[in-house]
Amino acid sequence: MSLPKQVEIIEVGPRDGLQNEKNILSAELRVELIERLAKAGLKKIEAGSFVSPKWVPQMAGTDLVLDQLNASTVKQLTGVKYAALTPNLKGLEGAIQHRADEIAIFSAASESFTQKNINCSIAESLNRFEDIMAQAQQINLPVRGYVSTIVGCPYEGDIDPEKVAEVSKHLYQMGCYEVSLGDTIGVGTPIKFKRMLDAVIREVPVDKLAVHCHNTYGQALVNIYASLEYGINKIDAAVAGLGGCPYAKGASGNIATEDVLFMLNGMNIETGIDLDEVISIGNWICGELDRDNQSKVGLTKSSV
Repeated sequence: MSLPKQVEIIEVGPRDGLQNEKNILSAELRVELIERLAKAGLKKIEAGSFVSPKWVPQMAGTDLVLDQLNASTVKQLTGVKYAALTPNLKGLEGAIQHRADEIAIFSAASESFTQKNINCSIAESLNRFEDIMAQAQQINLPVRGYVSTIVGCPYEGDIDPEKVAEVSKHLYQMGCYEVSLGDTIGVGTPIKFKRMLDAVIREVPVDKLAVHCHNTYGQALVNIYASLEYGINKIDAAVAGLGGCPYAKGASGNIATEDVLFMLNGMNIETGIDLDEVISIGNWICGELDRDNQSKVGLTKSSV
């Protein structure tokens, strides 16, 4: 298959990234991070999550973050869209009240992971999302679906590609405008990824899919390349490779936005994003978090 000429990167660092960082940023710093990313050319950014701060304290204050983002001129000047994770109806109410541009709902292809992550079965999670979807559709609020553990699970091991296809199909038929396929613990390899994609693409159109790769075993870029070969042109990534998943033991973090950009630039695939500026943002936010930068490109370019 021919490679896409243009790719959209969905920046997940301010949500999926920060939620697994030990140091908690203020709402003001989160806003600064998000707006700097928007100015660098990111058009879709996960701004936060309406979950209980008891379970994910890093996401406390997402209401304040969205309020400040919506009051700023940066949104109007850049055309950026801000997303919020809403695991339940209460979360949806928060997203609506604080004017998220779209929401995200999460399921998984692993029963054990779903139980530990959101305290219900896969079927129960999908039924729960029916109510969220119905209310969102009434006000034309776009909903993005996520499927976690698409290749492997920390509790169950290898995941059947047909299960991934089943959950993805359900989210798509429910009304999700896009389904993001997440290798939550980064155990995927190109062969495993292709087997999974073969199954999913039989149920969901390629142009409605995105990939979300963690780099635990250094396989994220090759898995992204394999996805590009299938025609997938939406990629989730996190500045500086921030974060991971607090419920997936051993998940070291998302693929760095900088590293994805470097690869795409080298393939002459358009993104509209300023790599040098993202590198600068990555170094800055790692300083604020007192953590090492996980971007190979960021580290190399900064030392030259």
